[in-house]
Amino acid sequence: MAVASTVVYEYLRGKKKFPHVWCPGCGIGIIMGALLRAMADLEIKKGDVAMISGIGCTGRMPVYCDFHTLHTTHGRAIAFATGIKLSKPDLKVVAIVGDGDGLAIGGNHFIHAARRNIDITTILVNNKIYGMTGGQYSPTTPTGKFATTAPYGNLEHPFDAYLLAKGAGANFFARSSVYHATQLQVLIKKALLKKGFSVVEAMSNCHTLYGRLNKEGSAVQMINWFKDHAVNVNIAKKKTPEELEDKFITGVLWEDNRPEYSEQYEALIDRLGGRKKEEKPEAEVVKQ
Repeated sequence: MAVASTVVYEYLRGKKKFPHVWCPGCGIGIIMGALLRAMADLEIKKGDVAMISGIGCTGRMPVYCDFHTLHTTHGRAIAFATGIKLSKPDLKVVAIVGDGDGLAIGGNHFIHAARRNIDITTILVNNKIYGMTGGQYSPTTPTGKFATTAPYGNLEHPFDAYLLAKGAGANFFARSSVYHATQLQVLIKKALLKKGFSVVEAMSNCHTLYGRLNKEGSAVQMINWFKDHAVNVNIAKKKTPEELEDKFITGVLWEDNRPEYSEQYEALIDRLGGRKKEEKPEAEVVKQ
């Protein structure tokens, strides 16, 4: 198992882009640390990883990670990740998306990647708002909460990313928070090992915009909210809906074993004879 120093020097572009761009107290750094430690635990070589992101606070993560990386257009991280997985199926492909980037403009790509069940590990950072682009409400902003585009309170009902992923056909869905950094690391490891479309929803804080607009306090106060309102999936099974009100469930929420898309795609190419077979060398003539 790799030690912490190995993660720093092997997986991070330490001399290039630090200090990072995120606000002091932002949870995205915790999520990045959990992801890198999960990879270190699995002894994944950095040359075997492709990390893709879109636009937004979360989209900056590949800048700091020394993998094959793409910083793509808004909402298109999973689309680019799909292309990479089909062309380079041996790579471990990780898509980093935010709740706006991944579920609003990128929602169509999220749904159909789950439907195809392509082997992409998607880290969905849910801070309930568009951060970098100005504090607009997102598909996960709770009803009644404030945003720069909802100054009188959000009228819309938020997505449950778990139900969306499960309904669309994902093979794996887990949820944790930036308070539960160790659990988050364990869940990301499971997602990386799972064949098919795997999602880890990481509940994070945006105290700069969401917290300020909704009077939810400092980064510490918002992170402590995760501690006080998380319920493990096994405990949640014994609770009533009333007891789970204002709570969120953590752990592995869904797991399936549907066939993975890129493997089926490769098998189809072989079956149709679209791949040239290596010519066998002529047998040497043995002189008597």
